[in-house]
Amino acid sequence: SGGHWTSPPLTDRHWYPIYEKMVEYDLPAMIHVSTSCNACFHTTGAHYLNADTTAFMQCIQGDLFKDFPTLKFLIPHGGGAVPYHWGRFRGLAQEMKKPLLEDHLLNNIFFDTCVYHQPGIDLLNTVIPVKNVLFASEMIGAVRGIDPTTGNYYDDTKRYIEASKILSGDDKHQIYEGNVRRVFSRLDSRLKAKGL
Repeated sequence: SGGHWTSPPLTDRHWYPIYEKMVEYDLPAMIHVSTSCNACFHTTGAHYLNADTTAFMQCIQGDLFKDFPTLKFLIPHGGGAVPYHWGRFRGLAQEMKKPLLEDHLLNNIFFDTCVYHQPGIDLLNTVIPVKNVLFASEMIGAVRGIDPTTGNYYDDTKRYIEASKILSGDDKHQIYEGNVRRVFSRLDSRLKAKGL
């Protein structure tokens, strides 16, 4: 809605024609907002993260994936508040008589690694199953500066994955490549069609 927050929720039937085509062509969608149109919400520091969190909450409230069991959404920026407030979301889903989040959403929703510090990446990969995490690195993204504590760019997320003490070598492979190939499954079929 162009940063105005006036469109119907993601679970509304308004969007179903798009979802039907996404499922037909096996296309995932990244749920990402445009710039903020409200001076109260800094675009990358508030608006983006609010939208990530809002998208997840809308999916909890609805039953979109009952209608589209193979629909795939990627929520950027590590899911906004989702990993940090996982217990809250689990509790809200329970109060709404929804299935456990693992069954209700985690076959369809994935999160990227655009989180700009080691504790954030570690939290993401502690709370969210590795199968639901896809590598992303903005590089010239929301935060372009160098962290004075580390001397590295904030948005060089590969270094956080590499430095993780909780991820195995296989976990890292899944985040870098395996999960991406599973979620963006048309990639492999196109490569096979080209003989690659």
